[in-house]
Amino acid sequence: MSDRPVGDRFRRFRDRLAADAGPAATGPGGSGDPAGAGGRSTGTGAGAARSDAEAAAAGLAPSPATPAAPTERRRGGRRRRGGEDLTVPEAEFTSYYGRPVLKPPVWKWDIAAYLFTGGLAAGSSLLAAGGQLTGRPALRRAGRVAALAAVGASTGFLIHDLGRPARFHHMLRVAKPTSPMSVGTWILAAFGPAAGVAAVAEAAPWLPGNGLPGLVRRVLPPVGHAAGLAAAATAPALATYTGVLLADTAVPSWHEAYPELPVVFAGSALASGAGVGLLAAPPEQAGPARRMAVAGAALELYGSHRVETRLGLLSEPYRIGRAGRLLRAGRALTAAGVAGAVLGGRSRTVAALSGAALLAASVATRFGIFYGGVASARDPKYTVVPQRERLARAAGEG
Repeated sequence: MSDRPVGDRFRRFRDRLAADAGPAATGPGGSGDPAGAGGRSTGTGAGAARSDAEAAAAGLAPSPATPAAPTERRRGGRRRRGGEDLTVPEAEFTSYYGRPVLKPPVWKWDIAAYLFTGGLAAGSSLLAAGGQLTGRPALRRAGRVAALAAVGASTGFLIHDLGRPARFHHMLRVAKPTSPMSVGTWILAAFGPAAGVAAVAEAAPWLPGNGLPGLVRRVLPPVGHAAGLAAAATAPALATYTGVLLADTAVPSWHEAYPELPVVFAGSALASGAGVGLLAAPPEQAGPARRMAVAGAALELYGSHRVETRLGLLSEPYRIGRAGRLLRAGRALTAAGVAGAVLGGRSRTVAALSGAALLAASVATRFGIFYGGVASARDPKYTVVPQRERLARAAGEG
């Protein structure tokens, strides 16, 4: 079989391509660059390609060089730099299937409320002890009743989070000193009955003076005094263990703030207890409450400032979003409450407003700390970037 028809078809196909390319490829001055040629090529007829040397020999002008394409930004995050395609897009802090690097805490608002009510119970019991030791019955009474109400609410919030009341009971079957949750459960179990007995003792004057009720009326006050002091002795641990509990988790902004969280929570507890005293006691008996307000505000503001400035990138969740708004509101309310307590003099209205501001500040601070930690667990950069920085420091030290 002859190869001529194939050769004819090839030549016709080659001539058609040359004709479609136009003068740039087939006319004088047309350009190209055949592989292995000593220079640019130029054409003298349909389908004929010559190098620059052959064009000079034939009396034709060499074709001009084709300018290089300018550097440009390409779609999809790809760029051209120095003629090289960068096919890798800019780094993004993501994880497999779009899931966070860490599993965010499963705790809901009830744990944030538990943080507040636990601190309020501790601060109120300290306030009651101050009223008891300085002979201020209205302050003592307000502190004892508030402590019982707050510890009851705190236990309710904790049980609600656990899902079943039996789980709280099961946690008392073991004692693990290395577990903040176990230690906190035992602190709550010791504080609750003492605060309850102290609060019940306040009802002694209402009992009849004869018979068994009269005996109970005479016995309750000294028992209540002992129980009130026992609750006050347990109060510092109750106020601060929740800060240790949060810092013991893997949540980045909680874990890194382990020195500051107990300080913040201790100050918040004192300020909230002082708020109870300013609200419920007459101004002439509220001296211990005013001093507690100053001490609590100083601790809370110092700890909050450290949390928002010392942690580097991990301080960011406490400054932005919902957590940032809550913590800023807490600082403003704390400052207003302390100013009213100190400068309000004997005004019952100013004292009550100051107490309400301190209680609201404690709520805002506890919820702000809670939501700041949750936000840091949801964004992968708060896990990845600090880890890379630690590795870089370790490599530099090594």
